[in-house]
Amino acid sequence: MTNKISDKDKKDWQKFLDSSEKLQNKDVYQANNHIISERTIDLHGYTLGDANKKISEFIENCYVNKVKKINVITGKGMRSKNLDDPYQSKDLSILKHSVPEHIKNSPELMSKIINIDFDSVNSPLKGHFDIFLKTIK
Repeated sequence: MTNKISDKDKKDWQKFLDSSEKLQNKDVYQANNHIISERTIDLHGYTLGDANKKISEFIENCYVNKVKKINVITGKGMRSKNLDDPYQSKDLSILKHSVPEHIKNSPELMSKIINIDFDSVNSPLKGHFDIFLKTIK
């Protein structure tokens, strides 16, 4: 590798600096299709039924709007006050585990999904997971 910049590269760079051309941030926004590549949903405070309904609607909406990645925040279940109810147990982290299971058990939702990050779901250190969506054809 050489440390010298060629005259052609210098001219090309100067031409770019002098122009009004803008570079598009392809990770966030695709101007011609108005695509947002990532969205986040926070399910803290939702009941199990409400969280499942909300995530189903959110996935459908993101799929239609060509979102590529969904970050789902569920929390780790560390502050649950009802230790007798297995659906709210701090050990079972109900939203953290039940929301991905709800998605996985829905053929309609799974038809729109490439992958669910189950490594994050199973990690005791994380209170969120990612969903990667297919592209509408």
